[in-house]
Amino acid sequence: MRTEKHKYLVIPGPVEVRPEILDAQGQWMIGHRSNAFAELYARLQGKLRQAFFTQNRVFVMGSSGTGLWEGASRNCIRDDKKALHLVGGAFSQKWAEVSRANGKQVDVLEVEWGKAHTPEMVADALKKATYDAVCVVHNETSTGVTNPIRDIAQVVRQYDDTLLLVDTVSGFLGAEFRTDEWGIDFALTSSQKAFALPPGIAFAACSDRVLERAKQIQYRGYYFDFIEIEALAQKDNTPSTPPVALMYAADAQLDAIAVEGLENRWQRHIQMRDTTHNWAHTRGLGLYAQEGYRSPTVTTVANTKGFDIDAMAKFMSGKGFSMDKGYGKIKGKTFRIAHMGDMQPAILEEILSGLDEFLETVK
Repeated sequence: MRTEKHKYLVIPGPVEVRPEILDAQGQWMIGHRSNAFAELYARLQGKLRQAFFTQNRVFVMGSSGTGLWEGASRNCIRDDKKALHLVGGAFSQKWAEVSRANGKQVDVLEVEWGKAHTPEMVADALKKATYDAVCVVHNETSTGVTNPIRDIAQVVRQYDDTLLLVDTVSGFLGAEFRTDEWGIDFALTSSQKAFALPPGIAFAACSDRVLERAKQIQYRGYYFDFIEIEALAQKDNTPSTPPVALMYAADAQLDAIAVEGLENRWQRHIQMRDTTHNWAHTRGLGLYAQEGYRSPTVTTVANTKGFDIDAMAKFMSGKGFSMDKGYGKIKGKTFRIAHMGDMQPAILEEILSGLDEFLETVK
């Protein structure tokens, strides 16, 4: 929805939120120790487990995904052990920094920005050292790379004492992701990407293996203490005050996703990715991410024409769209088109048509 006061969000988070989902937040407030809240929490659990393809619990946290980075690092990496962080973009790099900031020993398996981590790389690293956890970003939002999590998981599962921790913040509900089938111990996400909710709530599918590891760690922190979170989850509740309004929104959105069908939702994202890629190729622009590993939720376009991205964003703003200008060290050299969440192909076509008009001005 575009108005004089609101530009349609084409940025990779927060994404556009449908009016129906915004309205769902306006229900009467309830106490989070009430029976009504327990019913809401339990209802969400069933829907979230279906969305994550897991039989395990799904934590519901009043935080961004960044908070669950810290929780995963604090609860899953013992002080005298090491973690292997797979780094290939701004957000995978930040997660490694979070682990270090929490006093954890970190080794980094780094690839050039725009490249993917392969299972062979991970296999080589695990032969050389022992790790408590392998930490990997499913969909690197800064570069538009989707890592082959299923194949990486097959490698990690060969090491019984190594947990696989996955950030699927910009992948979840837009790219195929099957937590239990793929053997993922901890899968974290947040609301403002392909979930298409307002920001401020995060979710994580958590295995029994993670909880057993957490019990071995004395200083797990306070807010993200998984043992305490699990204890309250058994009562359909949370240790601290949850974002009730956002939970109402999540409840409504998960119903809508169920109607669309998860596999249909994944396919819609692939369709929009392919449309965006075809547009970039035919306009003489590049694709920053490695071929074969390009994200279905966000395309990082290489600015091979060298036009002024600020001018592009201003032009598109005049058409009612809020555009991205690239992220981190590739800002200006790239720009990202987020085709995620509840965006429909017709809206994407309108965005690309607007970009065509801009390109005509820079010939």
